Amino acid sequence: MQNPFQLTETQKENLISFAQELVRIKSYSGQEELAIKLVEKKMKELGYEEVKIDSMGNVVGRIESGEKIVMFDSHVDTVEVNDEDEWDFPPFGGNIVNGKLQGRGSVDMKSAAAASVFAAALAKNTEFIKDKTILVSCTVFEEDCDGENLKYLFKDLDIKPNYMVICEPSGNLITLGHKGKAQIKIKTQGISAHGSAPDKGVNAVYEMAEIIQRVEKLNQTLPEINGAKGTIVLSKISSKSASLNAVPTECEIYLDRRMVLGETKEDIAKEMDKLIVGKNATWEVGTLYRTSWTGLEFSYDPLHPAWKIDENHELTQACVSAYKDNTGKTDVPFEFWDFSTNAVTPVSMGIPTIGFGPGEYKLAHMRNEQCEVSQIIDACSFYLRLISKL
Repeated sequence: MQNPFQLTETQKENLISFAQELVRIKSYSGQEELAIKLVEKKMKELGYEEVKIDSMGNVVGRIESGEKIVMFDSHVDTVEVNDEDEWDFPPFGGNIVNGKLQGRGSVDMKSAAAASVFAAALAKNTEFIKDKTILVSCTVFEEDCDGENLKYLFKDLDIKPNYMVICEPSGNLITLGHKGKAQIKIKTQGISAHGSAPDKGVNAVYEMAEIIQRVEKLNQTLPEINGAKGTIVLSKISSKSASLNAVPTECEIYLDRRMVLGETKEDIAKEMDKLIVGKNATWEVGTLYRTSWTGLEFSYDPLHPAWKIDENHELTQACVSAYKDNTGKTDVPFEFWDFSTNAVTPVSMGIPTIGFGPGEYKLAHMRNEQCEVSQIIDACSFYLRLISKL
């Protein structure tokens, strides 16, 4: 009898072929329509009972309709390729070379999307799925706006899972959480004057100069909390003036502040107040405004604290059991992501959430991005086993 957790050679081939198809589609944030439509088509081919696309352009498929809802999420948007001539292979070739799937999105995170889409389909008609509903979402615009996609998906389609698996790359290690993120805009104001008489004005850039020094010092002096330390970096700077012959009237910087467990939104507010004290300056959360491939206009406030699921939580323990069965190992290492993910939405809703996905996340967004084919297959088997444990 075929082991339900062991993919046949044909199933493996079909899974990897689907991952290749996804990588070959250029799906930058806001341009994911072809990738979403491909996922929709594949879900229907694989026998999903229901497949829907929400107003933002996210797709979700359903297998079975039991009381317990288990959901797997992967985003299908990718960062752009602006250095194609410097890649060693075509970034959208989707080729398999030396056991690795090559191309943009192979790690972040189309391999995981393929693995989760197939896992739910393979779980269909098994004994262990009868009391469950399995949902698989492939979401858009994650690279810019963590979790905003799931807000729309949950609201539009009236979804609230009992368990959430974020399939971001983790090298197929169970990931218990990730750092928080605050993106902040600081503006200084000046007084315009002709460039030949700067003493008659107030230079907004000079006003900002000391704040920038404070930002650098803050990064060096952030406290260590339970062995972890946050970071802050200036990622963008701009100014406004009446002309190139005038004293700037406004200067703006954009800050990326990564938060560790224990740091709060209130802590960030105090830091920002201290950065601008004594200066003609203001700060605010760096709200982003975007338009999805469906034409939906939305905004995103990038301020999320860090989170971590307990090692003894039933979802964690189900993952541990699935990992042991899948690998034959008795020791189970845990991962904790430095970056932010769609998990911020289910975590904020009190939904137990955990991470697991194929690919080495340090290769995400990098030139020559590629993912081990064996990890894609193993991830699919892990998801199958996890479904059986919950």
